[in-house]
Amino acid sequence: MNPATLDPIPETDGPIVRFDRVGFAYGNANPALRDVSLTLERGGFYFLTGPSGAGKSTLLKLMYLALLPTRGSLKLFDVDVGAAGRDVLPLLRRKIGVVFQDFRLLPHLTVFDNLSIPFRVRGMGYEEYAEDVEELLKWVGLGERMDALPETLSGGEQQRVAIARAVVGKPSLLIADEPTGNVDPVMGARLIKLFVELNRFGTTVVIATHDQELVRRAGVPVFRIENGQVTRGMAP
Repeated sequence: MNPATLDPIPETDGPIVRFDRVGFAYGNANPALRDVSLTLERGGFYFLTGPSGAGKSTLLKLMYLALLPTRGSLKLFDVDVGAAGRDVLPLLRRKIGVVFQDFRLLPHLTVFDNLSIPFRVRGMGYEEYAEDVEELLKWVGLGERMDALPETLSGGEQQRVAIARAVVGKPSLLIADEPTGNVDPVMGARLIKLFVELNRFGTTVVIATHDQELVRRAGVPVFRIENGQVTRGMAP
């Protein structure tokens, strides 16, 4: 096996995410998050809801390490992010799959090559990942578009590519920001089924959404963020 494919951050039995009185402020502005404490257990499935501007995006960015807390303690995979060296953060990010609301596909790469990025970063050869990439593209209904460039796809098709890219490497933590916002209800249900299947095999899933019907049907824990603070409950 290529040494680059070995996991340098070992799995543990502890929580996969732990916020302890975390705060975050952009410059001198009022805090976007204030004293947030929450725990995501390994293998859990969670929704994050709240009004626009409440701090959802900031919370998600902290979870996938695009931002670091300005106060409090954040642990991912039992690693204290604040105390970790800069060389450790990229290793932690490799264990996280992210579905961005604005897709963030590389425009000069085909659909197939966009999905191949997580494997190529790990030093894997084409023959090691090609079958997995093709199978997942067929599952999300894009088997005939794997050689297409992103600009030739509809918004819903780009959303499906973004989701497939996030899950193709079987991440330990999957974070999805409004993953069904650009697809029809039938495809939305199919994508949620994909997240559920990943969760069954051990991936911790966090989905940020405004779709209250989706949240109600799921029957899983819900974190609601409002005015920079987080409360936990269950869907009504």
